[in-house]
Amino acid sequence: MMPAPRPTDSAPKRLFLLNRCRPTSAAVAAIEELEADWIHLLVARITADAPHVASRADWRRRLDGLLAEERAGSLVGTYLAEKATHAQLTYVVREFALDGLTEAQNFFPAIPRLPIKAQMAVMRVLIDEFGCGNLKQAHSQLYLDLLAELGLPQDLESFLDTTGDETYHFLNVFYWLTQRAEHVEYFLGGLAYLEASIPHAFTVQARACARLGVTNGRYYTEHLHIDTFHMEEMQLAIKEYEAARGLDPVKVWVGAVLVSELIGGAFDAAVERAKEAA
Repeated sequence: MMPAPRPTDSAPKRLFLLNRCRPTSAAVAAIEELEADWIHLLVARITADAPHVASRADWRRRLDGLLAEERAGSLVGTYLAEKATHAQLTYVVREFALDGLTEAQNFFPAIPRLPIKAQMAVMRVLIDEFGCGNLKQAHSQLYLDLLAELGLPQDLESFLDTTGDETYHFLNVFYWLTQRAEHVEYFLGGLAYLEASIPHAFTVQARACARLGVTNGRYYTEHLHIDTFHMEEMQLAIKEYEAARGLDPVKVWVGAVLVSELIGGAFDAAVERAKEAA
């Protein structure tokens, strides 16, 4: 069980701890108060700036455009792939340890909110995340193997005070998307974006591991393979949701932009702090 938040903890860290504690009425009230000052404002801003997305096909075209912009590369990603030291890569791995060790755990509450055929598509993604029942293939176990090689701790609690607020924001967003977002289309768009972006995004860490001789970089290379399947499953989930209930493609787009901003901000901040620490 996660420790209780302390008064001195940052708001994003407190929210993460509350998200993983027993959901008492007091805990849920505290969560909603923290989210009101963060995610509600962020979603309102992204929604106000969102274009008119006319259809599911239009959503897919706009997602492809967003991914193309991101795949053009960034100085931060190039630095990690081509120039970062072993210590700097270790810093970034440590920064995202809470994500790697809890990967996909916060997706499950969305399942009962989806129609049955959309549930099946998302569940196929989740089954892969947990290694199809094989512990050695589970993504969190692959991250544990990476942590062990880099001499980092194996327990969640060891990373609570070394994780930046930007990363906590990314960790917290899927708790909101799956449990408290009024419209589950936000979740579908957010996860569809994430699964579509990772096969390119993780080439950065995979290249860094190969260059620096890190042998347990399979956590990253596995995603290069499996997430090409996952991104199609998420498009199928959106299609099945539309067939069963209708679809607001603007909300799907807002979910994608929301996750894009948060994961991008977390990654950039982590690499910059790694450079400063060195």
